Amino acid sequence: MASKRKGKRIGIGVAFENGEMLYATREWHLMLDAVVVSDTICLHIYEVGNANIAFVDAGMRLYRMVGGGNYHGGFGSYLFAMSEVIASKSTIANNEDNIKNPQLGWIIGFLFVVSFLGLFSVVPLRKIMIIDYKLIYPSGTATAQLINSFHTPQGAKLAKKQVKALGKFFSFSFLWGFFQWFFTAGDACGFSEFPTFGLEAYKNKFYFDFSATYVGVGMICPHIINVSVLVGGIISWGLMWPLIEKRKGHWYPADVPSGSLQGLQGYKVFIAIALILGDGLYNFFKVLSRTVSGLIHQLRKKSTHEIPVADRFSKTTSPNFSYDEERRTQLFLKDQIPTWIAVIGYISIAIVSIITLPHIFNQLRWYYVLVLYIFAPVLAFCNAYGTGLTDWSLASNYGKLAIFTIGAWAGASHGGVLAGLAACGVMMNIVSTAADLMQDFKTGYLTLASPRSMFISQVVGTAMGCVISPCVFWLFYQAFPDLGHPGTEYPAPNALVYRNMSILGVEGFSALPKDCLILCYVFFSAAIVINTVRDVTKKKWSRYIPLPMAMAIPFYLGPYFAIDMFVGTVIMFIWQKMDKAKADAFGPAVASGMICGDGIWTLPSSILALAGVKPPICMKFLSRGTNTRVDKFLKG
Repeated sequence: MASKRKGKRIGIGVAFENGEMLYATREWHLMLDAVVVSDTICLHIYEVGNANIAFVDAGMRLYRMVGGGNYHGGFGSYLFAMSEVIASKSTIANNEDNIKNPQLGWIIGFLFVVSFLGLFSVVPLRKIMIIDYKLIYPSGTATAQLINSFHTPQGAKLAKKQVKALGKFFSFSFLWGFFQWFFTAGDACGFSEFPTFGLEAYKNKFYFDFSATYVGVGMICPHIINVSVLVGGIISWGLMWPLIEKRKGHWYPADVPSGSLQGLQGYKVFIAIALILGDGLYNFFKVLSRTVSGLIHQLRKKSTHEIPVADRFSKTTSPNFSYDEERRTQLFLKDQIPTWIAVIGYISIAIVSIITLPHIFNQLRWYYVLVLYIFAPVLAFCNAYGTGLTDWSLASNYGKLAIFTIGAWAGASHGGVLAGLAACGVMMNIVSTAADLMQDFKTGYLTLASPRSMFISQVVGTAMGCVISPCVFWLFYQAFPDLGHPGTEYPAPNALVYRNMSILGVEGFSALPKDCLILCYVFFSAAIVINTVRDVTKKKWSRYIPLPMAMAIPFYLGPYFAIDMFVGTVIMFIWQKMDKAKADAFGPAVASGMICGDGIWTLPSSILALAGVKPPICMKFLSRGTNTRVDKFLKG
């Protein structure tokens, strides 16, 4: 599902001429990166300098720490997966050895000892990545083009219009969230519980919940993503789960709790995991093969077997070198980050981490951490190189690899579930940070920014994220007691997925209900087959083939958000048919305004909840028969 992409920026938006964006997460990263950049650059429209780019870089790094893809910080699914709330959803490995409830102190400490390693792991190889191999890093390149475009009269004028559109829909979304709050005085109240297609469909989570966030996400994501999510929802909640539920008493005990993995919940979770793993492994080996072939090709072109690193000024000019490229290269190599600093920094932080982590997680032995740090630089390089080729970071896949290896090594009787989740967090922080850093080095290279300033800004942004991210999470954790419970406003489905992956790695297939393993094999194979067909089919037809990863998302969560996203994609489709240029230029800005406004509203709503202020009205929907009985009860 990773793809090489060649495109151009249109202000805040992205218009790709060849290839298509295949992942909602990757596209959302691009969108937020663009918003952060535009918000900053407009303040310095007449000045390009290292300070500006460094400030942007720190902001982007902070964003990634706070919410970037579930890899870092308090929102990290692997962290919440350790909690008693998520452990209670399973009857397996829910003892105290495999539970660690969130606390602000240990989360901040954990992030500080693991989040900086990725920054030092690939710094010595920045020259080989950016200059010698000329890796594209599409997101970094697109961000650089955006920054450069703001320093033209046309770009500045368009940017102002886009920011105005963003502000307009931000205000609308914020006020809409405020209006909805008045009708949510109880459970299952409000517009978000509107049974759009009837009460029977509502029971199977088929309804439109009036979420500005998901409509905005649907406008940003490619149409195939939104359709894939909807198809996954129809297959799972429309067909599979109702049919499996009829086998209650045969396939699984009729008296198990609804949240038990030995019941219907087990099918929902593990079949979704099978799809995710099938898709992830396919793309892992696909990107790995491209990475290896690219490395072999580049090394064969070298006249020397020496690997160029940041400290070595190898000759980089050629007859085909343009003046701009020569100037960029000279500046990129002039402002050095000495290799010895990177090596000493990595070793020093690794030693501190090896000593500290076993005190935070007793189940994570020091030699587990040592093994992780021995292999981490190699995996970080592979992830950074693969991201440069395909723009797709496989950090979550490396994290899952750590879950299975460390979890199985520790064993069920020694807190293997918790050890696997902690190892997952360590590995994902390192490899994803390395890829992010290289993306930003590419941006700095194309915008003539100082690499040393960018590296320092990465460190500053990471440090800020290590504090701000857990605080944001803690605010949610305290304000919403039902956080992590299915059917609530914040169900945290990925946390359950990560925990059950760790259980699977420790317990083996004995954790699965009857015939679930067969279905997992089927969907695992289906993910590989679908991806293979997509890759071998001509683009003319492959763009209509659904994406397994996107299909897996609603298997556990439900299709309600898929309907919202589909509404967003329909709006964007019609807009593009009416005026494609305007839709491409302003669509992402409008969508971002809707997403940000709805998201920002959660802050005052959290404060109101903490202060004990409750909404005055409960808007609930009942069937005619139930309503008659309620009326009789109230009158009687």
